[in-house]
Amino acid sequence: MTYVSLENIAKDFGTTRVIKGIDLSIEQGEFVVFVGPSGCGKSTLLRLIAGLEQMSEGRLVIDGRDMTAVDSANRGVAMVFQSYALYPHMTVADNITFGMRMNRVDKAIIAERLERAATMLHLQPYLDRKPAHLSGGQRQRVAIGRAIVRDPSVFLFDEPLSNLDAALRHEMRVEILKLHKSLGSTMIYVTHDQVEAMTMADKIVVLNGGHIEQVGSPLDLYLKPANRFVAEFLGSPKINCFETVVQAVDKGVAILPLPGGATVSLPLDSADISKGDAVTLAIRPEHFVVGETEPQKSKRRWSWWSTLVLKPC
Repeated sequence: MTYVSLENIAKDFGTTRVIKGIDLSIEQGEFVVFVGPSGCGKSTLLRLIAGLEQMSEGRLVIDGRDMTAVDSANRGVAMVFQSYALYPHMTVADNITFGMRMNRVDKAIIAERLERAATMLHLQPYLDRKPAHLSGGQRQRVAIGRAIVRDPSVFLFDEPLSNLDAALRHEMRVEILKLHKSLGSTMIYVTHDQVEAMTMADKIVVLNGGHIEQVGSPLDLYLKPANRFVAEFLGSPKINCFETVVQAVDKGVAILPLPGGATVSLPLDSADISKGDAVTLAIRPEHFVVGETEPQKSKRRWSWWSTLVLKPC
């Protein structure tokens, strides 16, 4: 069932609209990743869900409750920021439990939740240490622990691994996925790193210029991108795009000239393409075949999608 629903969400800063009518449904227990280039609005959208920014238009529903005008503290969400935002004078245990202590939660409950979070995040040996004596990965786990003990209905992650080195980022990705599996909670994760998006997500939301380009599973977005932007954004090395002109169309098959004089035949499916149309041919690097120069031998190895490859320029 739909657990988090964004209905025509918009956000204006002055006269500039940065979020432009977002509609999105997130299922209970899903791990959803917002991905896109810098400035596309992914962090702003996350802050709107958290209640740290007010919406200019639209409606937010979480677990059947309208949260549009509800204060952030009462939305049942917990956010982990890019900056660890730990109190340097407090121990790990005090950092994790600070919010509960301020809300005068029963000491027995505090102790139980602290033990649970510390066990899940392998922080037991560090509970008496202060942040200055922790590594970057350990500090990030403390920040995540602070979110866990709140027992939220939705976890929000705003580029939590961007301050870590490559090896530690990989380790923390695994830890976060283990945490998601263990808790079974709904998680929304913001990143500009397509590798994180492709390896972590149940569902990816590709954002660009304040609107959604495409929503789907990692494999769906990679194999069937809705447009050239999505195709070029996902994939490393980047997809190769060639501008060409349809040479002929015969029985649902288009004949396309390639750089160097060769041609390739591709099924049209539902694409509305005619002879003489200017189109973009997009091919993933892994689908090139080295050493085969005859089109007939290699045509089955070309990667193609009618929604992208045979799209009029």
